[in-house]
Amino acid sequence: MNIIDHLSVGVPDITQGCAFYDGVMATLGYVRLAKNERLAAYGDGWPQFVIITPDDRKTPTAGNGTHVCFVARDPALIDRFHAQALALGGACAGAPGPRPDYPKPGVYAAFVRDPFGNKLEAIHNGFAA
Repeated sequence: MNIIDHLSVGVPDITQGCAFYDGVMATLGYVRLAKNERLAAYGDGWPQFVIITPDDRKTPTAGNGTHVCFVARDPALIDRFHAQALALGGACAGAPGPRPDYPKPGVYAAFVRDPFGNKLEAIHNGFAA
């Protein structure tokens, strides 16, 4: 059983959020499973990652020290995830490559910031492997 039901990040507008996340999540083999005016949910079989507008209707903020990490089935998908994120308005926060400083050998990962400031990671051979 997963320890976490789902994770979410704030976006200012669901349509804008989907314009980024539909493409980025597809590179890892995940799809949008639900959408309404307040949220969109992504996953593989069930929603595990959600983009959402803040309850208070104020501008969403990215957490300092917070990031969401997605499982990639192989390193080539991480390269595609990173490239797609940049093409859709994201920013590089760590180029794709091996991560020898991680506590597990053989890790390959990349980091990006979405257009709204949220930090994302795609990882192969991470803790979930």
